Amino acid sequence: MSSVDLERVTKTYGEFVAVRDFTLHVRDGEFVVLVGPSGCGKTTTLRMIAGLEDVTSGTIRIDGEVVNDIPPKDRDVAMVFQSYALYPHMSVFDNMAFSLKMRRFPDEAEGSRAPRKLPRAEIEKRVREAARLLGIQDQLEKKPSQLSGGQRQRVAVGRAIVRKPKVFLFDEPLSNLDAKLRVAMRAELAKLHHVLQSTMVYVTHDQAEAMTLGDRVVVMDKGDILQVDDPQMLYDHPKNQFVAGFIGSPAMNFFDATVVAGDSG
Repeated sequence: MSSVDLERVTKTYGEFVAVRDFTLHVRDGEFVVLVGPSGCGKTTTLRMIAGLEDVTSGTIRIDGEVVNDIPPKDRDVAMVFQSYALYPHMSVFDNMAFSLKMRRFPDEAEGSRAPRKLPRAEIEKRVREAARLLGIQDQLEKKPSQLSGGQRQRVAVGRAIVRKPKVFLFDEPLSNLDAKLRVAMRAELAKLHHVLQSTMVYVTHDQAEAMTLGDRVVVMDKGDILQVDDPQMLYDHPKNQFVAGFIGSPAMNFFDATVVAGDSG
């Protein structure tokens, strides 16, 4: 497990500020959800953690190490996208094992610094353990075209699990699923976090998804953090009108009013 720290992180595109002065500490083993409307900067923030976007200013640390200039492949994070991005010509097993076959790992032998490939037995062990955890152990020989949408998403999650990363990053992974399956997959992701006890950062525009999954929820709008709290506190004590209107279903009603008398009369 590892912590993630963002300190006054800003991302600009020319004159446009996508993320502004973003500061957040994600604790070891915590499940943090970034939620907000489209264009609020949540996915940009996730991509900066992954190393897919450069940081304009500020500092990102993973497990205490500054990673601003470290390439994505060396950050030891695993990202699950909205698109499953599975190789159609490969079996489920080979899709899940692909990154392990390609990646070089530090040799744990004393005095050795040379990177090594994982042994086939270790790769098979990791894939089968992840498949069993996700309930797809009977699908390993199938091609992605033979799977349902939910099964494909489990394969995508499994591909991340086998790497045993420091941090899991999820970019709206349930958006392509129908409503019933999304509810089921939410429960599976919550169970997965409970079992793995891994650090997870999850992006969604769905406030119900955020409130169901997150240990803490970060509400964003127009590149700014508006509130960071646990789901119950967020619901009961919103800090401003935007949060009050965005969190909760049905949405809170607002009325214009004029104060005609106070405690002093």
